Amino acid sequence: MTSDSTLLSWRNYIELCKPKVVTLIVFTAVVGMLLAVPGIPPLDTLIYSTLGIALAASSAAAVNHFIDQKADAEMKRTQNRPLPKGELSSKNVIIFALVIGSIGMALLIFMVNTLTAVLTFLSLIGYAIIYTVYLKRMTPQNIVIGGAAGAAPPLLGWCAMTGEIHPYALLLFLIIFVWTPPHFWALAIARREEYAKVEIPMLPVTHGPEFTRLHILLYTVLLLIVTLLPYLTGMSGLIYLAAAVPLGLGFIYFAILMMRRKDDRTAMRTFGYSIIYLMVMFAALLIDHYVVLTL
Repeated sequence: MTSDSTLLSWRNYIELCKPKVVTLIVFTAVVGMLLAVPGIPPLDTLIYSTLGIALAASSAAAVNHFIDQKADAEMKRTQNRPLPKGELSSKNVIIFALVIGSIGMALLIFMVNTLTAVLTFLSLIGYAIIYTVYLKRMTPQNIVIGGAAGAAPPLLGWCAMTGEIHPYALLLFLIIFVWTPPHFWALAIARREEYAKVEIPMLPVTHGPEFTRLHILLYTVLLLIVTLLPYLTGMSGLIYLAAAVPLGLGFIYFAILMMRRKDDRTAMRTFGYSIIYLMVMFAALLIDHYVVLTL
């Protein structure tokens, strides 16, 4: 195998892991780890937890590629993925997913704690199997129900440090759970024709873009309320609140803009904002946590 083909092969395997998605997952998980303890957590536990969760998430992403390969081949957004292009075989993908998933679970079981391993495994199954195989093609509420798996990372991170499910960890879970529908539905509106083509019943396909835009607005209002809970419960302070309120109002602004303009470009801008929103929100939680500790 030439160096060029080896590089291409590695790029394909990296693409299987959905690096942008996994980066966001790992980021929120690490924030959960850091928020769970005063000061800096044990470095070895932090590293093993991060690797374990990252490998499990990458394994779930690879399984998603395998299961969705036929639909991916028909959708413009996904037709250049490794399986539709024939650059990897189904066998390659499954072996890769099993290997990295097994390594990730072993790290969590033997180097972190059993609770984190169990919850991570349930999240993996929830996304790779329950959502991708069943919910995605069963109901237009697929992303709402399946969002529980995607909301788990900060809870996993918290459990990795403490070995318990704390109410504050559940608050972090709730923020991502409520964030997921307006985040994904904005993309689904812009890509509704592709989802219709492969008969995936996303909400804009089954109920129309207008109905979906209304639900995005309602969810962004709910999200603003939910993101006040860390401050109201004493989990975070004014630094976090100063970020959460304008960020939430910004999301509502984009939701209203979608209802007024009704074009795909605005939907994609909303989708892009939602990613920045979540990252800045969790960064604000982290900054608030450490600023308070130093005072």
